[in-house]
Amino acid sequence: MFAEERRDKILMLLKEHKRVIAKDLAERFQVSIDSIRRDLSMMEEQGLLKRTHGGAVPVSKVRTQPQTPSVRYGEVDEYQNAVAKAAVSYIDAGDTVHIGGAALHYAMLKYLPADIPFTVVTNSLNIAGNLKDRANIETYIVCGKLKPSGNITDALALDFLKQLKIDTAFLVGGGLTAKRGMSTTTPEGAAFGRAVAEVSRKVICLSNYYKIGAEYFATVVPLQAIDTVITDWESPKDELEKIEKQGVKVVIAAADN
Repeated sequence: MFAEERRDKILMLLKEHKRVIAKDLAERFQVSIDSIRRDLSMMEEQGLLKRTHGGAVPVSKVRTQPQTPSVRYGEVDEYQNAVAKAAVSYIDAGDTVHIGGAALHYAMLKYLPADIPFTVVTNSLNIAGNLKDRANIETYIVCGKLKPSGNITDALALDFLKQLKIDTAFLVGGGLTAKRGMSTTTPEGAAFGRAVAEVSRKVICLSNYYKIGAEYFATVVPLQAIDTVITDWESPKDELEKIEKQGVKVVIAAADN
């Protein structure tokens, strides 16, 4: 099989399965893993895919449709669970934290500490509903127009945030790169995330492997506005190294055994 034919088949597999693993491709095509890595690197340079630590994922459109609530607030994968579990370890007694309405934020709920008092500011009706009966957590919901997703990100929400000071913001964006920082699919969502960062003493970016190295339509914050990135073990190491070189702490969440 010629290299070009192999790359065409890799694209077909990627379209079908939404992810390919380098070692599996090497076995499938009976070539060395170095050959597959060269294929993936060349295809990434051509803009055909995005490499991860162990393989590749499709290149996302700069604008994508928001997840439906049933997907966003459903079961999450092992990578999201690992990042969510690592994130809550940064909450201390007496903290005021921002937890938004992304799937990763929802995953954090089951790991939130129950033995210390703290405050949550959220722009998600779903998150607020899940927290209202937790005795150790005081919950404030950002005011404004409610979107079909159950989140609030309009101009009223931005004005509300200006009145607050937050200890730690857990921001989730569509993509994260060393060059551009955090980005997302809508200017409205980007403006809200930026407003949260501006009133927060510490900004922690939660980003799974398929978001590291990805760029989306609207910039949320530049990398310099982020203190810590929490990601998983599949994230591309070369991009993480670039992020660390700019003074951002990178934490690799551990997999559950």
